[in-house]
This record gives sequence, C-alpha cells and structure tokens, in this order.
Amino acid sequence: VRSFSFCGQEPFVADEYIERLAWRTPGGGSRGGEAFDPKRLLEEFVNHIQELQVMDERIQRKVEKLEQQCQKEAKEFAKKVQELQKSNQVAFQHFQELDEHISYVATKVCHLGDQLEGVNTPRQRAVEAQKLMKYFNEFLDGELKSDVFTNSEKIKEAADIIQKLHLIAQELPFDSLMGFCCYPLSSAGKYHDLECQLIQEFTSAQRRGEISRMREVAAVLLHFKGYSHCVDVYIKQCQEGAFLRNDVFEDAAILCQRVNKQVGEIFSNPETVLAKLIQNIFEVKLQSYVKDQLEEHRKSDAEQYLKNLYDLYTRTANLSSKLMEFNLGTDKQTFLSKLIKAIFISYLENYIEVEIGYLKSRSAMILQRYYDSKNHQKRSIGTGGIQDLKERLRQRTNLPLGPSIDTHGETFLSQEVVVNLLQETKQAFERCHRLSDPSDLPKNAFRIFSMLVEFLCTEHIDYALETGLAGIPSSDSKNANLYFLDVVHQANTIFHLFDKQFNDHLMPLISSSPKLSECLQKKKDIIEQMEVKLDMGIDTLNCMIGQMKHILAAEQKKTDFKPEDENNVLIQYTNACVKVCGYVRKQVEKIRNSMDGKNVDTVLMEFGVRFHRLIYEHLQQYSYSCMGGMLAICDVAEYRKCAKDFKIALVLQLFDTLHALCNLLVVAPDNLKQVCSGEQLANLDKNILHSFVQLRVDYRSARLARHFS
Repeated sequence: VRSFSFCGQEPFVADEYIERLAWRTPGGGSRGGEAFDPKRLLEEFVNHIQELQVMDERIQRKVEKLEQQCQKEAKEFAKKVQELQKSNQVAFQHFQELDEHISYVATKVCHLGDQLEGVNTPRQRAVEAQKLMKYFNEFLDGELKSDVFTNSEKIKEAADIIQKLHLIAQELPFDSLMGFCCYPLSSAGKYHDLECQLIQEFTSAQRRGEISRMREVAAVLLHFKGYSHCVDVYIKQCQEGAFLRNDVFEDAAILCQRVNKQVGEIFSNPETVLAKLIQNIFEVKLQSYVKDQLEEHRKSDAEQYLKNLYDLYTRTANLSSKLMEFNLGTDKQTFLSKLIKAIFISYLENYIEVEIGYLKSRSAMILQRYYDSKNHQKRSIGTGGIQDLKERLRQRTNLPLGPSIDTHGETFLSQEVVVNLLQETKQAFERCHRLSDPSDLPKNAFRIFSMLVEFLCTEHIDYALETGLAGIPSSDSKNANLYFLDVVHQANTIFHLFDKQFNDHLMPLISSSPKLSECLQKKKDIIEQMEVKLDMGIDTLNCMIGQMKHILAAEQKKTDFKPEDENNVLIQYTNACVKVCGYVRKQVEKIRNSMDGKNVDTVLMEFGVRFHRLIYEHLQQYSYSCMGGMLAICDVAEYRKCAKDFKIALVLQLFDTLHALCNLLVVAPDNLKQVCSGEQLANLDKNILHSFVQLRVDYRSARLARHFS
C-alpha cells in the first residue's frame, strides 16, 4: 500500500481511497441497510481503474512537456551566462586600461606639483624674508608700527618674528655694522622684553587657572631661552599654599598628584616638568625639614635622633613609592633613589656607629638600673672559655665557685630587663634593615647581634648562672634554699625569647650572606656554654639529698622499726617517710617547671638514682622486728609511689627491687630461699640479700641462719 501526496494536499492513502470509493458505490456494502452487490462493486472498480489510467497518461504527457521546457530554458540560461562572462572580460580589460591611464596622469600631476613647490618654496621664503626685513627696518628706525607688535592679542606672532630675528642677530658678529644694528634684538633688547612679557602672561594665567592660555604661552616660550624659567615659575607657584600642614610628606604627595593631572595639559614635556618639581621638593622642602628634625638631636639625644632618622627615612621612601606611579622618564627608580641618598647621605655614613654606641649605653643602663633596684653590686665572674668550664665540670672540685654567697632568694634574672633589651635590639634590627646599605646589612646586623649577646647572654643570663652556682649551699647545710632551679627556669624562658628574636629578626638580614654561619656558630657557643653551667648546677641535687638526710636524721627513730609493743602499732608509715616524700614531690615539680625537653629526664634520672641510694643506705642503719619490717615495707611502698612521679623507668625499677628486698625483713624463715630466688631478687648479689637478712632482730637465731645459708 503506497502513501504519497501532491503539493498542498493531504497524503494519499490507498486503503482510505478504496474505502471512500466503496462507500459512494451503491451496493458496496458500506452504507447501512444496503445489500452487498459484488458485481456492481467490481464494475465500479474497473471503471475507476480505467479513469485512473487515462489520468496517468495525461499527467505523464504534461510531465514530459515540462521537462522539455526546462531543458530549453537551461540551455538559454547557459548561453546568457557565457555572454555575461565575455562582457565581464571586456569590462575588466577596459578597467586595466583606465587604471594605467590614471597612474600616468597621477605621475604627471606629482611631477607638476614638485615643480610648483620648487617654484613656490623660494617664493615663500622670499616673502618671509621680505617681511622680516620690513620688521627689521622698524627695529632699526626704533618705531614699531606693525599691528603684530602693537596688538597684544598677536603676541604669539610677534614672538615668532622676534625669535627668528634674534637667531639672525646671534649669527652676526657684534663688531660688524649689521651686528651692532641688531643689538636691540639681543638678550638686552626686544627679545628679552618679549620673553619677560610671555613669562608674566603665563604667571597671570596660572593664577587665574586658565589652563588653555598657559598651554598657548608655554608653546610659544618653548623656543625661547626663558622656557626653563617658565617651568621654574610654574613649579614655584604650584607650591604656594601647598605646605600648610605639619605633614610635609603627605602635602608633597597631594601636590604631585594634583600637578600630575594638570602638567600634561600645559607642557609638551610633562614628565620633565614633573620630575623637576619632585627634585625641587626633595632638595628644598624635604632636605630642610629633615635637617631641622635631625640636627636638633644629633649630638644631644641619640635615641631620639635614631628614631627620627628611621621615621624620616621610612616616610621619604614611602613617598618615593607613591611617586613611582607617575611618568618621570626612563629610569625613575634611579632618579628617586639619588634624591633620597642626597638628603640622607651625611646621616647614613656613620649610622651604625651611632646605633652601636646607643645600644651599648642603653643596654648597660637597663642592666645597671635593675641591679641598683636590687641594691646589688655586680661581682666579677670567670672569663674562661667552654673548655675551662668543661674541666671544672669534670673535676667537680670548684663547686661552689669560691666562697658561697647568700643571694637571699634572688635569681638576678628579670623578664622586664630581658623584654627591654630585646625590644631595643628589635628596633635596632629594624633600623639597620631600613638604613643600612645592602652590602653592609649583614655586617651591621652581626654587630647588633653581638651587642645583644654581650648584654643579654653574658652580662645578664651568664652572670645570673654564675651567681646561682656560687649560691649553691654545701650538701651538709641545714634548711638550705635551692634557688638555682629558679635561675634555670628563668634562664630557659629567657633563652627561648632570645632564640625567637634570632629567628624572626636577625635571620632575614643575614640568611644569604657569609655572616649566617658566623652568627650560628656564636649562638651555638653561647648555648653550649650555658648548658655546661647548667650541668654544673646539678650539684643542687647534692643539696636536695642533704636536705633529705637531715629530715631522715631528725624524724626517723630507732623505735619506728622495733616498736616496744608489737601489737599496738597504729601508723601506716613513718613520719620521716611522709616528710621526705613531700619534699621529693616538691623538688620533682620544681625540676619539671625549671627545665624542658630531655634535660628534665636527665636530671630526674640522676635525682631518682640518688634518692634510691639514700633510702637504701638509710634502711641499712636499723634493725627490724616483724612489725617494724612491715612498717619499713609500707615506707618503701610510699617511696615507690613517690618514684612514679619521676616517670623514669629505671628509678621505678630500683624502688621495685628495694621493695622486694624489704620483704626479706618479714618473710618466714622457711620461705627465705624461695623469696630470694624470685624474679626481682634472683639477679642480685648474694651479699646484698644477706645484708638485708642481717637487719632482722631474729637473724642470730640458729633456725634463721640455717635456712638462709
């Protein structure tokens, strides 16, 4: 079944067409109530097929006719296109001929124009020469009658004429007649008068704010010698009333910003004029202002002088940064740098000497003021190097250093002093960074660092450590105050501040120079020297042990471990144990607060080992009954709790073993061998075990001696 459509009609569907044909045919069976007549329907179909065949033939003939017509028109169109192409070629050829003709005519016209110009140029020059001669005659007669000289509105034309006559007069020798006659046109004549008149006109226009008139006059003066004077007048008048506030730098920036917008509308070379204005501001206004501010304090007040120098140089550099936005020529960076250098060169040449001198006197004053407030007279300290300190540490024979002194609990370290010294040095580093020449910056920074080392590390921290070492009491002193740990704590805190300033303020100044290694080595030597002295101060532990000995001697009684009434013991541990543990806990806390890092563990380990040795030797001095042995075990258990605060495995292990040894004081004789072969006592020397068993009051009984042997 085919489906197609004619142009502008619905698509043709064969099934629907046949249905409509059957419906219209009587007897087709499509209408309700009619009988179906196949013959009649067949007849209708046959007739209709014939009609369609006739229609098809008619349409086919029409199509053939249209195809023939289309082919005919196509041939005619192709022929017409060929004719148009030929016409186009002829027209293109005519165009080329016309173009050649036009070029020929243009060449002739140009040649004719050159000839006319060759004739007209000398003529114009002759006319101009004639006019100049006419004006020249007027100058010779002394009467200027021409309108160009008498009319003030034609000052521009008059200036052009006088400029040309002046150039002619300049070329003529004065001793000639013509040169003498031209003298009125020289600098003392009309030329100078007109120049002054133009400058006066420019000045008046500037005061009235007439930019266009200023531009006209400036253009005329451009060819006169007085053009630079015109620029000077403009610069001078620009600054009138511009510096009325106290901030000359802000005034200068505002002035340059305003002139930068205006100068391009007036002068043909605005960058040169603006640069000259800036140069004038720097060399006159700023230089005078800087001199007044600095010379006042240069010899009388070094602190104020350095502050002013840093502030003025910084503000000048900031002004220079703002001026970099303007067009000042090719190398404006160099131009502005030279202007700044010209202002400050006399002050920067000896800056570092002033800085070091001030820093030295200021630091010494800060320290002296502190010691005076403590009513303390500084004593001389050892000046030996690190090797000498290490030798003293090795021998341990020079401690305390010289006669022991009483510091009355004073550490001679002050955070206020340290903050003041670091603040002064920080400001010095900032000034050094700003004011030093880049080639001298690392060297100058190192000198400032050396001052900090001298006064903070040597004169303050090192002196306090030496004084603290000298104040360490002997181990047999009673009620000794151990202030050296306070010194260590404060020295540690201070050195962290010193190290922070080293990294934050010194390192950026020397990081890319050979001075870096020198500074790092100096810092390393300082740290090593202080660590050696701190290590020497470990003898403080002897004083702690001495204090504990005094507590044990005063509080521990022989009856504590051999009570008269074995059945009436009401205490859990002895009073001596309580006081010793309280003292030890305070010292452990003090050590932790005074030190940091690995130093804490090192000192606590040494203290813990000595603490264990003291208790071990102390227990060896007594005899123990059964109940007394139980009390000794309770004491050691308390000591072991105290040892846990050390958080050192070795110390806790020592007290665990001591606790196991104390079990030998109370264990039944039959179980002695079993206890001695236990995990904690199996590796101990038999003499140690025997020494503890001998402390039992029942040791001399034959039964106990037999079991232990």
